[in-house]
Amino acid sequence: MRAWLAIGALLLTGAAAYAQFDQGFRGDGNFPARRPPALRTDRAFSFCRLFYTSVRREPSGGGWRTDYPYGERNLMIRLRELTKTPVPFEGERDPIHYVVRATDEALFECPFLMASDVGTIGLSTLEAEALRLYLLKGGFLWVDDFWGTPAWQQWTRELAKALPPAEFPIEDVPMTDPIFTSQFVVTAIPQITNIGFWRRSRGRETSERGEDSRDAHFRAIRDDHGRIMVVMTHNTDVADSWEREGEDPGFFYQFSPNGYALGINVLLYSMTH
Repeated sequence: MRAWLAIGALLLTGAAAYAQFDQGFRGDGNFPARRPPALRTDRAFSFCRLFYTSVRREPSGGGWRTDYPYGERNLMIRLRELTKTPVPFEGERDPIHYVVRATDEALFECPFLMASDVGTIGLSTLEAEALRLYLLKGGFLWVDDFWGTPAWQQWTRELAKALPPAEFPIEDVPMTDPIFTSQFVVTAIPQITNIGFWRRSRGRETSERGEDSRDAHFRAIRDDHGRIMVVMTHNTDVADSWEREGEDPGFFYQFSPNGYALGINVLLYSMTH
């Protein structure tokens, strides 16, 4: 409830958000030109998207491009509006964000890394080794928008190449954890569906895989010091609440305030821990 109140500005400016973010993005299949420099000179926040190879398919999945680029663009805009975090822009409406491979040296210039549809991901030995090094050196990874048991099994099998579960167990994060109060008070993990599924169900259903994805989970892996270094939002598509915020008023009001509250909390945690 307090998260809704704290993001009242978003609700009051919903109409403006419509006008600003009314163009969906699907991508053209090419690797984007914007990649992080090998050595950054600014200390502003940067959002990095993980480029990976998909080795299986998921219904409604788009591989690494899922929720890109309007998910990160809109979240960075809201981060600048709702916090004092410096966010670099190119022009007035385009926050600077990057796409990076796990094996790129520039990965270590990314304080925050996100990947969607990871139920389709495949990691090579080199990618797994680089991802492990990045995380143990203080990096932060958030994976989102993967649904049901097969997707969970695929993701955890690939992640184990980098972080073996015997050494780095996965835990369900209790709602008392500080990550849920970085700025807003989040009291429950929202189950957010993609806008197409939401429209087909007329806003009445949010579980994209039926009983196999009935409950949304917020899971994590910590380092030896207790710092969360990997966040996993399973059975929910948090980034769609950012990407699609301007496409339908019903979708916005049902999902975006809670999605932004969780998103901004995770970003602030990643930058301060």
